[in-house]
Amino acid sequence: MTAASNENQFDIIVIGSGMGGMTTATALSRMGHQVLMLEQAQVLGGLTHSFTRAGFSWDVGLHYCGLFGHDQFAGRILDWLSGGTIEFRSFGTIYDTLHFPDGFEIAVGRPAEAYKMELKDQFPDNAAEIDAYFEALLSAEEAAYMVGAERSLPEPFRSAHRWWNRKKIQRWANRTTGEVIDELISNPKLAAVLSAQWGTYGGKPKEASFAFHGMVMGHYLEGAGYPVGGAGAIAKGLVPVIEAAGGCARAGTPVSAILLENGKAVGVRTQSGEEFHAPIIVSAIGAGETVKHLLPAEIRKQSWAQEIATFKPSICHFDLYLGFEGDIAKHGATRSNHWFYNSWDTNDAIWAGGDSEPFSMAFVSFSSLKNPAHDPGPTSKHTGDVMLWADWSSVAGFADGGAAKHPDEWAAFKQTIESRMLDFFKEKFPDLAPLIVYHELGTPLATAFFTGHEKGGFYGVETTPRRMLSDALNARTPVPGLFLTGQDVMSPGIAGALAGGMFSAAAVDPRVFQKLK
Repeated sequence: MTAASNENQFDIIVIGSGMGGMTTATALSRMGHQVLMLEQAQVLGGLTHSFTRAGFSWDVGLHYCGLFGHDQFAGRILDWLSGGTIEFRSFGTIYDTLHFPDGFEIAVGRPAEAYKMELKDQFPDNAAEIDAYFEALLSAEEAAYMVGAERSLPEPFRSAHRWWNRKKIQRWANRTTGEVIDELISNPKLAAVLSAQWGTYGGKPKEASFAFHGMVMGHYLEGAGYPVGGAGAIAKGLVPVIEAAGGCARAGTPVSAILLENGKAVGVRTQSGEEFHAPIIVSAIGAGETVKHLLPAEIRKQSWAQEIATFKPSICHFDLYLGFEGDIAKHGATRSNHWFYNSWDTNDAIWAGGDSEPFSMAFVSFSSLKNPAHDPGPTSKHTGDVMLWADWSSVAGFADGGAAKHPDEWAAFKQTIESRMLDFFKEKFPDLAPLIVYHELGTPLATAFFTGHEKGGFYGVETTPRRMLSDALNARTPVPGLFLTGQDVMSPGIAGALAGGMFSAAAVDPRVFQKLK
């Protein structure tokens, strides 16, 4: 493609600047395309952006990632995209600590063999089952990547690939995490431990495809890392590459429609009425949001679009951001994350909003301890957060303008949640509680507003076997010139969005496949 002469004419337009959108835009810029990336929020980066209050900075959607070492899959891709300007660094041998009733806890760490030994120490009668689970994990991870690769292939190659690999794909992608673990593991407590981290991809064990579980859990087996400088370093490293290729990244520019001519995507219209044109349009805002909000009625009636519209959004969440002053490591904070379960049923971990309903599960993380570039300053400032998985029903009454119509009720509701989450944190980390000098609550409504994701579903669409095997979630849509990218093309999470972004870029320009080898 040649460089565009008209200031509103580009080679490619990418809608959304989350990890998937930035990856696709940067990869295609590396191939010499002039890319326009448009973001509705006032800051680029989607859920990889950071925000600052009272001298504290938090990442809104990144707590840890696997595979981002320089010699690992995602790390090599990120090095190519950014020219080596983005660095993820391991934050230690142990990256998660799981807490269950009766004081049971277990450290999840690297390498995988060490974690296996830890599991076998805790469950000595189930050693063979533990080995079988890890074998299944790796096989399911392979199956998931097969599905992801298919989504960027044109026909007839795609159908041939699916036929050739159909047995492995069906075995792992078409069953839930719960079904596979129940088949392999006889001890219910061990089964709970092995399914406990499902919050990293947002699918309950009884609902999520085991292929998603295999992909996400598998990518942590050699450890977890965190970006030096925080999640905001990702946009800082990628956006200049887009601009250096003659492209542009614009925040505060919500897209209201994808423009079509003779059934082909040819451009976009923004909410302000401005139009931009390109022969290739890539949507990174989510498959459901693209179909429901950006496409005309005649396209929404097509079978692929109707299928996408039936997928439910993933889980939403409340996030209590904490600012500390003092030596938090001395008083119990760790670089590893903490998962607290109040029961051994890991499916029962989503809060539905009742005043008297206890928090079945919560996730605690201390981001400043993971970031090698964090400067605590003279008052020893540090940050952490408490995340609570929730059902949209918890805030549904305040959605669609309800919070603005009933500001006092909304403020009281938020105050109640914030107080309860603070009490939860103080119970788990009593020595840290006196060091808290700032706290602020993020809600599902804030996620929905900032990202545009339906019902605040920050992991894209549902993670069921039906979604994993869907023919509708291809990078290349049936609309000529229209592509999808990000989590929905591959899998939830930062690494999943990056992989989805690369598969989408490869569907647009097959030269990108060379970087996926």
